[in-house]
Amino acid sequence: MAASPGAPRAPAVEAPPLQPDARTLDRGSDSRAGQLSFCTKVCYGIGGIPNQVASSATAFYLQLFLLDVAQIPAAQVSLVLFGGKVSGAAADPVAGFFINRSRRTGSGRLMPWVLGCTPFLTVAYFLLWFLPPFTSLRGLWYTGCYCLFQALATFFQVPYAALTMLLTPCPRERDSATAYRMTMEMAGTLMGAAVHGLIVSGAHGPHRCEDVALARPAVVSPDATRLYSIAAAVLALTYPVCTGLLCLGVKERPDSSGPASGQGLSFLAGLGLTVRHRPYLKLVISFLFISAAIQVEQSYLVLFCTHASRLHDHVQGVVLTILVSAVLSTPLWEWVLQRFGKKTSAFGICVMVPFAILLAAVPTAPVAYVVAFVSGLSIAVSLLLPWSMLPDVVDAFQQQQQPGPGLETIFYSSYVFFTKLSGAGALGISTLSLEFAGYEAGACTQAERVVVTLKVLIGAVPTCMIITGLCILMVGPAPKVPSQDPSRRQSLQRRTSYSLA
Repeated sequence: MAASPGAPRAPAVEAPPLQPDARTLDRGSDSRAGQLSFCTKVCYGIGGIPNQVASSATAFYLQLFLLDVAQIPAAQVSLVLFGGKVSGAAADPVAGFFINRSRRTGSGRLMPWVLGCTPFLTVAYFLLWFLPPFTSLRGLWYTGCYCLFQALATFFQVPYAALTMLLTPCPRERDSATAYRMTMEMAGTLMGAAVHGLIVSGAHGPHRCEDVALARPAVVSPDATRLYSIAAAVLALTYPVCTGLLCLGVKERPDSSGPASGQGLSFLAGLGLTVRHRPYLKLVISFLFISAAIQVEQSYLVLFCTHASRLHDHVQGVVLTILVSAVLSTPLWEWVLQRFGKKTSAFGICVMVPFAILLAAVPTAPVAYVVAFVSGLSIAVSLLLPWSMLPDVVDAFQQQQQPGPGLETIFYSSYVFFTKLSGAGALGISTLSLEFAGYEAGACTQAERVVVTLKVLIGAVPTCMIITGLCILMVGPAPKVPSQDPSRRQSLQRRTSYSLA
């Protein structure tokens, strides 16, 4: 209805312009500032390639090189493998101690450790495959080189993995960067075994023994030495190249959150708390057996194909089948974990058991490729499952004990520590069994006892260890905790990488 002309008109009140909330502006600016470019994520992922390349090559081919090219007695090879793994395990808490107490420099607090280790890692990896002119002290030479390489690789990997937290304050962007890293590390695993295997494939063929009438140690072929040196040089170059791209494409942000959580708690003190938590202890013990079984299977498969069967020409194909199967099946196992649960998924680890026994009984090429494919499936779930179960264990511990922040780092580092120790013991003892069986370094034909021992090492030994680990894992209920912070749990799950070596 219209107002009368004589009525006083109320003054118009203009609405004040809408002013954005300061907190909204801050969150928006932080979100935009925290976004990582595609180039940054790719360069960060590339930084994880070198260690995976080197680990893959050493996992499959180092033992064969030490026995047949360097011609070191099996007992000394046992010492080399054991010493190297123990060195890597011991370097984990030492690296964490020094890195947590290092000061920030112009290039950051973590990046100088990565850059400083790179030249020494490059040289150490090459020397690991170099054949020195002397013969009497080769065992000591390779023990020192492998221990040095494992320790340096740990001092490289620890700050590189921790760099995720200093890339951006945005949790979603951190998870995205971690996904890029995991993808690149899987590619590095494939590249390491493929490139190294292709280069050295001519060093272990049956032609090596064509001119040898007796089953006696053969003279080391200059071609074999040259091929291994070329492979070592090619893979060693990935360290400076990839680290250079990492340094150019990634800028470390200042850590504005103050001191690292849990910095005041020593590794030993935190370890004492974690080992008294029964679910964590059960998880660690079970995967000590399972992880050791996988490492034994990887290490002796190439030796078995070379000396216990006529599969010399299929070694490269078998190794690549394992790795491709493991990489491609990882997304499938992630879906299975979410759909059917973690305990049910654990039975996927034992899929390889009957096939490994079949390969030991019927060592033919078709069987070898089937076994390699199935083994890749089991390896993928064995690597994925512990990092999926650890967040549950950590959450259950913190709900029961309320120890304060920071102990999740102790849980993860101590798990890696124990896993490396179990691998050291398994590889050391199993290689020592070759010495007792009468393995002749560099021999063209091994005794029947050695052939039987290799069959046991790829069949019965992994089978018993996997079954033992699964039995321990299945005892008792799984820790059930309510989901409190999905972003925190996802960050916990991705705090480490899946390594196939």
